[in-house]
Amino acid sequence: MTSPVRLALLGCGTVGAEVVRLLHEQSADLAARVGAPLEIAGIAVRRIGRDRGDLPVDPALFTTDALGLIKRDDVDVVVEVVGGIEPARGWLVEALRAGKSVVTANKALLAEDGGALHDAAAEGGGDLYYEASVAGAIPLLRPLRESLHGDRITRVTGIVNGTTNFILSAMHATGAGFAEALEEATELGYAEADPTADVEGFDAAAKAAILASLAFHSRVAAADVHREGITEVTAADVASAKAMGCTIKLLCIAARGADGQGREAVSVRVHPAMIPVTHPLASVGDAFNAVFVEAEAAGQLMFYGRGAGGAPTASAVLGDVVAVARNRLAGVRAASESAYADLPVRPMGEALTRYHISLDVADRPGVLESVAGVFARHDVSIATVRQVPAAGAAGAAGDAVLVIVTHVAPDAALAATVRELRGLDIVRAVASVLRVEGGL
Repeated sequence: MTSPVRLALLGCGTVGAEVVRLLHEQSADLAARVGAPLEIAGIAVRRIGRDRGDLPVDPALFTTDALGLIKRDDVDVVVEVVGGIEPARGWLVEALRAGKSVVTANKALLAEDGGALHDAAAEGGGDLYYEASVAGAIPLLRPLRESLHGDRITRVTGIVNGTTNFILSAMHATGAGFAEALEEATELGYAEADPTADVEGFDAAAKAAILASLAFHSRVAAADVHREGITEVTAADVASAKAMGCTIKLLCIAARGADGQGREAVSVRVHPAMIPVTHPLASVGDAFNAVFVEAEAAGQLMFYGRGAGGAPTASAVLGDVVAVARNRLAGVRAASESAYADLPVRPMGEALTRYHISLDVADRPGVLESVAGVFARHDVSIATVRQVPAAGAAGAAGDAVLVIVTHVAPDAALAATVRELRGLDIVRAVASVLRVEGGL
């Protein structure tokens, strides 16, 4: 075999420690796959003295000088599993400009400023791989950037956050409210002590930006993604979805199509939505992830598996390490960023979707006519209307609950409809508004 490929590991938390373990346990197999041994040149951490149990690594490899480690001449590949924007951005730009290859799991950085990393990779001539940044161990990003490169992807719909999927799955299975399901997720270790990034959709929005960038050959940032979380989803919403033969999932949806002026653009959004139980994503339970890809020639494809956790994420990291190490030994680099399409991102108001609206209304003649008139004024067509018992409604006796599902319309028109409904005297409350996806 040739000389070892030397790795600088930035971070040794849950994922970093698993990377070290897998490098040790599978060293012979990895060397055979690469064509040279993989060796750790150093590990940058915040605190050298921290207890890391029986981690199979020489303590002398630990350092607090990440930048110094990156700049060493004997480092070929930089593996970053620290997370966050800074100082990770500065470290990776430095490495890439110096011609070193980079493997990162940093979804937040890629979604905020992936362009800077790609530009630095082009300048230095190294590889930039980031399979672990979306959906953990699921092989997803490389199929988008390589296997489907000869096709035209039209839509990507995914469940890309395990915490929210566990919560919504528990609410569907048991009838629990959001707070109860979140408490269970926290006790089982699926939710962080501060779950904001997950339940408010920030994590999923970062992943949606990465997926859209790859699928549509355009730079899409997290700031371009419309984001809503699941904190407002109630047990009543879940029950209503069940009554319609649906379930509720936090979806990331990226679609390509014509905008209002007939120009091609992309729409990227993250929000809870009802989908029919017959949809392939509806059966994705627990903390699993799944992404549904639609392409013109390949048709419909689905990628499914564990989307988080130390071992699954480390698996994706090492897959990238093997790829970039083989490239370095062969004296080649992977295909560079493909952003030639440079498609604009449509505002959420232009996105075409459907609404499920639950209204607490006065139960008297003419109510349905008045409500229907609001939809008509905003050019929103009603697909179905049903009245359900008013038990638990916000109003008093003599009230009714109308559940309305619309046909497809621009989100701005649907939102304007809801705003006008809130102002009607006959509407006691707009109890719930959820989008409907998946061809119901």
